[in-house]
Amino acid sequence: MTMTVAQATRTSAVNGDARIKSLITLIDTLTALIAEENAELAKGLPASRLKQVDEKNKLAEIFERTVAECAAGTTSLTVRDRILREQLLERILRLRAEMDENLVRLRAAIEASNRRIEAVMQAIREQIVAVSPYGASGRVAAARAVSSGTSRSA
Repeated sequence: MTMTVAQATRTSAVNGDARIKSLITLIDTLTALIAEENAELAKGLPASRLKQVDEKNKLAEIFERTVAECAAGTTSLTVRDRILREQLLERILRLRAEMDENLVRLRAAIEASNRRIEAVMQAIREQIVAVSPYGASGRVAAARAVSSGTSRSA
């Protein structure tokens, strides 16, 4: 059984539509994860405690691979259906907006983490200086006057 050109074109279009729908589902899932992560970052949660990171990275890798395949010409995302094409473009724009916000929020979370780390380090340095017998030169500082609290009256 041989396929006509028209049948092959229809089969290719059906496969292409299925691929586009699959990509839209991937983009929707990725967008939802990033939006959830952005909401948690907005609450002030540290980036290291976010539960979405692994899943987001996995989905982003799949998306990046698909984009790279399209750019290399190994995969075609030709969309004949205008509505499907508009849905794909709309999803890509929404994903881009969420990713832009995510980048800003992650940078802010990293800066906040760095400030917390610096505050802890400063407190540790101050504590060490307060109890250390050594001065800034590294030599033993002058003996401090210590009261023993005992006095004898004759």
